[in-house]
Amino acid sequence: MQKKHRQSLPKPERQHRPHHAPKGDSSGNSIWLYGWHAVEAALANPERLVKRLITSPIAREKLKLPNRNIPAPEIMEPRAMDHLLGSDAVHQGIAALVQPLPIYVLEDVLYKSGVLVILDQVSDPHNVGAILRSAAAFDAIGVITPKDNSAPETATMAKSASGALDIVPRVTVTNLASAMRELKAEGWWIIGLAGEAASVLTDIKIGEKTVLVLGAEGKGMRRLTAEHCDELARLPISPRMESLNVSNAAVLALYHCAVSGKK
Repeated sequence: MQKKHRQSLPKPERQHRPHHAPKGDSSGNSIWLYGWHAVEAALANPERLVKRLITSPIAREKLKLPNRNIPAPEIMEPRAMDHLLGSDAVHQGIAALVQPLPIYVLEDVLYKSGVLVILDQVSDPHNVGAILRSAAAFDAIGVITPKDNSAPETATMAKSASGALDIVPRVTVTNLASAMRELKAEGWWIIGLAGEAASVLTDIKIGEKTVLVLGAEGKGMRRLTAEHCDELARLPISPRMESLNVSNAAVLALYHCAVSGKK
């Protein structure tokens, strides 16, 4: 499929800008992450502020601490960890109290190349976590979400992401339509996934700067979001099923981008 030619805007001169970490403490915005993948990724991430680290006696023997400033592990019996974290937390004997990650903005990814994912008001932390995991698996450079009506960073999201929360930048934008216009001006090609689309995603050649847009659970993309896409495409699924869960759709779309981009 022939892409329209776009003229990229000149890149403004940029100085190094530190990300702005959300405020919070152990009684406010800080959250517990638990499970080996989530905690090890957080410990390895230099941008992640770790306030407490607790392990079971067995987990402490297995844990290898990275070479950075991290509090000494507190040894705690698994039952005490259950009481602290909640009986439904599958902690595997390890947990960390952390500050939410620094806020990424559009300019952090705007001038790069690769695949970006936009989530239009996807609110289930399980789905967002699973999409982050798929984004990491297929080397997407970021996941963009609107500031409002999106899932916040939580232990549930981190557990579903299996470490990807500390690997793939989550970019927050105030106005999604405005952000999409900025992406277009910088040469990004925006593909919205919609079950009613005439085009099939597997028929679309993926370029060096591709954005995949996925809509909210049940509702799909909002009208204005769809209007700001360059094209809409559907996944080649059987007519016996109307649609897939948003996280399943994401992994298939990201796989296609990864395979198509290597041809």
